[in-house]
Amino acid sequence: MPRKARIESASDRDAAPGGAAAVDRALSLLAAYRPGDDGLSLAEFAQRTQLYKSTVLRLLASLEHAGLVQRREDGRYTLGPQVVRLHSLYTESASLESVVMPVLHALVAATGESAAYHVRQPRPGQLPDWARLCLYRVDSPQVLRDHVRPGDLLPADRGAGARVLIAFGPEPLPPDLSAQDRALYEAIRAQGCCALVGDRSPDLAGISAPAFHADGSLAGAVTLTMPAHRYDPAAIPAVREAAAKLAGRV
Repeated sequence: MPRKARIESASDRDAAPGGAAAVDRALSLLAAYRPGDDGLSLAEFAQRTQLYKSTVLRLLASLEHAGLVQRREDGRYTLGPQVVRLHSLYTESASLESVVMPVLHALVAATGESAAYHVRQPRPGQLPDWARLCLYRVDSPQVLRDHVRPGDLLPADRGAGARVLIAFGPEPLPPDLSAQDRALYEAIRAQGCCALVGDRSPDLAGISAPAFHADGSLAGAVTLTMPAHRYDPAAIPAVREAAAKLAGRV
């Protein structure tokens, strides 16, 4: 049987209810860093977390593989490049939220339907190599609505938001597209928006328009969703206007 630590570890004290113990322990190593630390040794990790050195070593191997820590020549561990990347994403997301959320709130107020901001989420080594990420979302005040949450991954090839991310994406349209799909994407480009009923789910409808970076490249898609029976093409101009408000700001 594995030995029990004589002193309760930091990860045991702060364990997430219903969480994974190994993840809690790994995160306790990252939490062990303090301002002014110039790397930590194996002994310092063990002392600060009250974990056995053998456990700390295994956890550090996983964190190092993930790029969250890196081992120096002197054997001490510093935070890794993935921490910098995550911090950059967090900072960018926090700044982006203050721009996108007021636009989504205004769109919901104008239409009574749910509004979201979708972006491409890379998935290296998978096919397709990206998914549609719901980055921000404001729910409709109506009881009957779809229940997508921020952070959810949605299909990359179905739904109005996905169609916009494909139509205005950086790569050319796939050569093996059917004539029907190719005509659809050409129409989306020409109209500057996509409105579909029953594309992702037979019970849902969506209207989506692209939001562009200052350099003209695609940033994301502003998407309005509603039950299919409440679809109203009169909402299309409001979606286009919302996406236009984000141009050069995202």
